[in-house]
Amino acid sequence: MTEETSPAAPLPAAPPPVRNAEFKAALLLLMMFALVAGAVLYLMYARGAFESTQRLVLLAEDSEGVVVGMDVTFAGFPIGRVRRIELGADGKARVLVDVPRDDAHWLRSSSVFTLERGLVGGAKLRAFSGIPTDPALPDGAARSLLVGDAGAEIPRLLAAAKDLLQNLTALTAADSSLEMTLRNVKGVTEKLNGPGGAMGVIAGDDKNSQKLIERANALLVSVDRVALKADSLIANADQRVFGKGGVMNDAQATVVQLNALLADTRNSLKKMDAVLLEAQAVGANVRGATADLGPLRADVDSNLRKVEQLVNEINRKWPFKRDTEIKLP
Repeated sequence: MTEETSPAAPLPAAPPPVRNAEFKAALLLLMMFALVAGAVLYLMYARGAFESTQRLVLLAEDSEGVVVGMDVTFAGFPIGRVRRIELGADGKARVLVDVPRDDAHWLRSSSVFTLERGLVGGAKLRAFSGIPTDPALPDGAARSLLVGDAGAEIPRLLAAAKDLLQNLTALTAADSSLEMTLRNVKGVTEKLNGPGGAMGVIAGDDKNSQKLIERANALLVSVDRVALKADSLIANADQRVFGKGGVMNDAQATVVQLNALLADTRNSLKKMDAVLLEAQAVGANVRGATADLGPLRADVDSNLRKVEQLVNEINRKWPFKRDTEIKLP
């Protein structure tokens, strides 16, 4: 049986030639170049390549964790970028930071710069300005970088934890002081729960504790007797003091008599006040009479002077008379 031959398929028609293909290819390449150049320029602008900046130099013992392009933040906002890291002649790391002029006013001469290295995440450069009124930080200023490394504290913490575990092991050992103290506490607890109780703990021995208990009981009996005698004594004192014919009744009668005596004394004082008032009135009258005696005495003195002048005149006129005495009535 013979196979039939299939007819041959027709060939596809050739596409028409593209007009100005070279020009379009060159235009496409030019557009791609312009797009790449625009992207590069935009990235450079975004990275601050065309922005006016001032240089800040941060000095640190080492630059571990600091990379080129790292931001320097102030209050959580980036105000600068690390441009270069170099080793100084004194063996310290020099971190060169470019700070835009628009953000440079946040940095002052008293600003503090820190490098924080955490256990998780990268390092962080931060700036702190405590006094905003201080002079602005000049261009090219060099400042020390304070490094705070949380990982550096891990060996110290491990050493402290090791010492703590050693002390804990020594504290919980079989022959440690804590173990002996717990044994003593256990023995005291057993004695407290025993028949002797607290007396057994104080005496330290069952026989001694029994003797101590007996003496305590005898002491309690003696105390009861003393208490009974004190009660009878208090009752007798109560009868003598507050009973019928007691000291309290006599004291009340004495108080009554004293009140009567005070009343009599008060009346006598009232009478004395009246006598004093009359004496004051008599004194006032005597004072008035004394006031009248003053002018009278002045008149008498005037008359005596006149009489004396008359006697002198008589003696002058009658010089031969010897008896010159004049008797006044």
